[in-house]
Amino acid sequence: MYRTFLLFGAPGAGKGTQGKILGTIPNFFHFACGDAFRNLKIESNLGRTFLHYSSQGKLVPDEPTIELWRREIDASVATGRFSPESDTLVLDGLPRNTTQADMLKPLLDVRAVFCLKCSDMEQMVKRLQHRAIRENRLDDANLAIIRARLETYERETKPVLDYYGPSLVHQIDSAQQPTGVLIDILNVVRHLPD
Repeated sequence: MYRTFLLFGAPGAGKGTQGKILGTIPNFFHFACGDAFRNLKIESNLGRTFLHYSSQGKLVPDEPTIELWRREIDASVATGRFSPESDTLVLDGLPRNTTQADMLKPLLDVRAVFCLKCSDMEQMVKRLQHRAIRENRLDDANLAIIRARLETYERETKPVLDYYGPSLVHQIDSAQQPTGVLIDILNVVRHLPD
């Protein structure tokens, strides 16, 4: 089982930003499910599946999502980028629903779930639109798709917090500056048992 921290929150809450920062710290390995899908070749089966769903603001079905995750994690272990014996896996964007949480349960030793909360929806929409320009992410450019993604999060993804329960979930205010969010996360990490 992989020792794991989950970064959780609605689209635009700052999961990717925090994941990238944590991934630069020794003994943390960041895996962003959305990035893995966006890096697929469009002509591949998984690439076409991702494009079909993401262009509508929908989640990719569970089986291809977990298949991609397993493939990427196995490759990271094989190449030495991720060492399960010494590294903590930081998952960003996975699991996206309780079915995926069940599918991953035998593989993940979840030590903490960091729920990045931003009560200002307009701030999250602006973040997504800014990211669309900066990172050429078409799924973040269209306002209707952004709203659909936020609704999908509320309906399908948010129940994962209940799945893991209050003892593992740590609420983090993501409306603050990224450094403040990072400090809050690291303060929780510092007090977790080994």
